[in-house]
Amino acid sequence: MTREVRTVSFDADLKVEAYRFEGIMQKFPNHFHDYYVIGFIEQGKRHLLCKNEEYIIGGGDVVIFNPNDPHACEQLDGNTLDYRCINIQPDVMRQYVLEITGTEYLPCFTPTVLFRSELAVTLHDLHLMIMEGQPDFQKEEWFLLLLEQLLREYTDVDTPCSSQEPAAEIKMICEYIESHIAQSITLDHLSQLTGLSKYHLLRSFTRQKGISPYSYLTTIRINHAKRLLEQGMPPIDVAFQTGFSDQSHFTNFFKKLIGLTPKQYARIFLHETGSQRSADITA
Repeated sequence: MTREVRTVSFDADLKVEAYRFEGIMQKFPNHFHDYYVIGFIEQGKRHLLCKNEEYIIGGGDVVIFNPNDPHACEQLDGNTLDYRCINIQPDVMRQYVLEITGTEYLPCFTPTVLFRSELAVTLHDLHLMIMEGQPDFQKEEWFLLLLEQLLREYTDVDTPCSSQEPAAEIKMICEYIESHIAQSITLDHLSQLTGLSKYHLLRSFTRQKGISPYSYLTTIRINHAKRLLEQGMPPIDVAFQTGFSDQSHFTNFFKKLIGLTPKQYARIFLHETGSQRSADITA
């Protein structure tokens, strides 16, 4: 049986998360994050769907997801996936962009995939520094230089990091879901709220947001659950606070989208001291 390793670290110097998945076959359904993801494939071949564009990605390819970019992926070649990524919260990205450019804004990275990119080597070395908790001088220098190159080569300052403004009804649905995540939400209720038929609502929402209403709700719940776990709330309470019927239901959805169980993710936030905290989960 293939040895599966899932490692997650939080670096308090850079204020970023670093994930490493080794030997996994997990399929990730359509979802999004409320933060930036800069990752690369070490080994494995995957089919990636992002913002309705399809890609075949493999070793040496770099992927970049902006906040709220819907994406899904699954293995193609029957072999396992080795993958590393760095996650950057928007407020952290905003501060780094100000440091680098002198202007405070949220960038929109335009390519989703950088095929066979030389940046994969830089990302790999930086990722190792974060995972190993190395001193912040060289680590911060490499991180700033990496972001500077990405900003210079793969963004357009005139393009804000947001998609086209959704229709009023779709915006209403998003706002309702985001403010009622702990409650039971039905398609019937959303239809009554907007005056749209259920079918038209479903098609319009999916077309404009790139994700179905139910998947949007689940993703919002999981993103909120991450923040509660980071604050030390027990998983069983987080499940209740985010609208899941029970802890088992919550755990299944969390691992499906994040790649870790809630307990595994929360483990890195148990100790507040030190500049780097991590959890290594082997199966």
